[in-house]
Amino acid sequence: MSTPARRRPSPAVYRRRRLAVLLAVLAVAAIVALLIWQPWRGAAGDAAKPAATTTPTATPSPTPSAAPTTPAPAPSTPAPDPSETATAIAPCSTSDISVFAVTDKDSYGSGELPKLSITISNDGDVPCLMNVGTTTQKFEITSGSDVWWRSTDCQTESSDQVVQIAPGQTVSSATPLEWSRTRSSVDTCDATDRPTAGAGSYHLSVSIGGMEAADTRYFQLR
Repeated sequence: MSTPARRRPSPAVYRRRRLAVLLAVLAVAAIVALLIWQPWRGAAGDAAKPAATTTPTATPSPTPSAAPTTPAPAPSTPAPDPSETATAIAPCSTSDISVFAVTDKDSYGSGELPKLSITISNDGDVPCLMNVGTTTQKFEITSGSDVWWRSTDCQTESSDQVVQIAPGQTVSSATPLEWSRTRSSVDTCDATDRPTAGAGSYHLSVSIGGMEAADTRYFQLR
């Protein structure tokens, strides 16, 4: 018995099979493409990173309607006004200031002229202001009860000089005043024959700004 001949599929069947295979290949390709290219991950990561700026900014709120805010800067402390600082310093008082009479030597030979100075110390706890100019300075030299010389008798030029003296600071006359070893009076300022002090013991007393030295300075002329 002979085997019946197999019928070959029609061309339409071949076309349907090729179309089914093509569709299957396209479906696999689409799935692979979706697994490889996922743009939302990159976009989400970029959105989470703050944009680069020159100044720090607040992290955006996760709520879309909430606008990011930056904390207000703390108020800065204004620099002190020098004029206000100066006015806050009080004038020196007798309770805080010590005044001393000073001579450059204890004893002077014939022809040597004593050099006289004033030293001021601030014994208080705060700085103070004081006029230390020649306008407020007074020197007086005595021998016993006899007043031999006063710096104010023939003073022709004077000036004011207000200085700040810090707590514990000591200041002295910049240029000592020289005594000519002669007697002074307001009537003999231009005289050339005023009496000359002889050998003996003398005392220097000083005051400045109305504050007198507690003690006199003892020295000798030979």
